[in-house]
Amino acid sequence: MDQPSGRSFMQVLCEKYSPENFPYRRGPGMGVHVPATPQGSPMKDRLNLPSVLVLNSCGITCAGDEKEIAAFCAHVSELDLSDNKLEDWHEVSKIVSNVPQLQFLNLSSNPLNLSVLERTCAGSFSGVRKLVLNNSKASWETVHTILQELPDLEELFLCLNDYETVSCPSICCHSLKLLHITDNNLQDWTEIRKLGVMFPSLDTLVLANNHLNAIEEPDDSLARLFPNLRSISLHKSGLQSWEDIDKLNSFPKLEEVRLLGIPLLQPYTTEERRKLVIARLPSVSKLNGSVVTDGEREDSERFFIRYYVDVPQEEVPFRYHELITKYGKLEPLAEVDLRPQSSAKVEVHFNDQVEEMSIRLDQTVAELKKQLKTLVQLPTSNMLLYYFDHEAPFGPEEMKYSSRALHSFGIRDGDKIYVEPKTK
Repeated sequence: MDQPSGRSFMQVLCEKYSPENFPYRRGPGMGVHVPATPQGSPMKDRLNLPSVLVLNSCGITCAGDEKEIAAFCAHVSELDLSDNKLEDWHEVSKIVSNVPQLQFLNLSSNPLNLSVLERTCAGSFSGVRKLVLNNSKASWETVHTILQELPDLEELFLCLNDYETVSCPSICCHSLKLLHITDNNLQDWTEIRKLGVMFPSLDTLVLANNHLNAIEEPDDSLARLFPNLRSISLHKSGLQSWEDIDKLNSFPKLEEVRLLGIPLLQPYTTEERRKLVIARLPSVSKLNGSVVTDGEREDSERFFIRYYVDVPQEEVPFRYHELITKYGKLEPLAEVDLRPQSSAKVEVHFNDQVEEMSIRLDQTVAELKKQLKTLVQLPTSNMLLYYFDHEAPFGPEEMKYSSRALHSFGIRDGDKIYVEPKTK
């Protein structure tokens, strides 16, 4: 059901966290704070507020009484205001400026592109360390203003904002460690490189679901652009060349990569995708969320050598020669059929006669006796069978158990079965 329009932050706060909807619970670890009751505030002794406030999808358009906000929210550290109707940065500023301990702020899916963020408003966010502006259509001018006024910002989320380009500010943001900028329309590397200029301390860059088609940058320049990058997600990007994967080796601290759903890897099997990527990225310790063990790395590098062993020299990647130096030139693995043998050609010896015949190995000793009945002219009840493996050192083995399957003896082509009548 749609929420009524024009509701204030304070109004929603009072409704959601009233004793009827959010009863006070005592006990260690509950994390519930009851503010002291100031003069003239009839609601103060009736609200029980946690330090994490979730007020998403409540139809909030404005702040409400700022003194009330300050009285209730002095201890609040996280605030989720996503999917509301906030379109005026001044109203957001009235809320945030009265939450002095705020470190996490989620403003996703609010129409804040309808107003201009002034530096005086952005200054009220100065203590925020994690800011989420997904689907807010925030302009780069707004982002630059925020970066100027948030000296301790560490994580920034700018997903679903329809960015086709990146605009660089005049001043770098050295505090930012993590940037989520997924589900935009960033196609050219010239735009991505601007992020390296803006955020030189970046540790994690999530570019999933963009349309980046190539990494067009000299290796030495990549190292300077992203000197501290430890993790990058290129999930569902448009990369189509192995050279782009090799470029990732230029990031000096890169340890984790996500590369699912890119056109380059579509023609390969699941095993080939993982092993070929691991072999090309010797410093990466986690691929697509899974740890790369030492054993898996060696298997992948040996697989890589064998994969390219018959490729013309002019088409062999440079990494192949590095791995040849490490392991030597490896022969292709022999193809081994591990399926159980279904039949065998054996010699059947009875009296002084020898008959070569094919027997099914899925049958039992009793069924074999029935098959031999006509050949040796003995009733099954009067028949003794002995299996002789020509490689076995202990001589013939009596096939005494009628229900035992023949394949359990390990019978192979060329083995012998002796038939003798029972002695009375």
